[in-house]
Amino acid sequence: MAKVKWKPGNMLYPLPAVLVTCGIPPGPVNIITISWTGTINSEPPMLSISVRKERYSYALIREAGEFVVNLTTQEMARAVDWCGVRSGRDYDKFRETGLTAVPPVELHTPMIAESPVNLECKVEQVIPLGSHDMFLARIVAVHVEERYLDHTTGAFDLRQTEPIAYLHGSYYLLGERLGRFGFSVRKKRKRKG
Repeated sequence: MAKVKWKPGNMLYPLPAVLVTCGIPPGPVNIITISWTGTINSEPPMLSISVRKERYSYALIREAGEFVVNLTTQEMARAVDWCGVRSGRDYDKFRETGLTAVPPVELHTPMIAESPVNLECKVEQVIPLGSHDMFLARIVAVHVEERYLDHTTGAFDLRQTEPIAYLHGSYYLLGERLGRFGFSVRKKRKRKG
């Protein structure tokens, strides 16, 4: 198979397209669209987001030392894009997008009601990287929308939320499940009779 070499760049896709809320009321509060995010630790649960220093949200996160990662859905796609191309310096993004700010439980930064999952995060460390600074944060609370819970097992079915992903400049719905973790090594059950 022939391949063409490109200059080094970010081609690690798809990535989650999330809305990060930042700022502590009564001060300014903003929503920033982030795709440079990821899981970094299980115990304690931690994640990272990377933000350019010149972004309005950067100073809000740095000053507050906290933020909320709000997972997004197909229904939220227009708001996700809008919050990524407009600055909170010029717009009240909650008002402009029609998204609803709701109080957090553990911290002070508002969550987005329309999001099926909200992760309250406390900044542990900021790492300057170049174009972005990476905020390493401990997840102090997780909120999930009850309608996506299986009331028999208590499991949360994120697929039902129709999550969206960012893929090299475009937004996509995640596709169908190909297998469950470990499916490649599970033994097949023998059928009786």
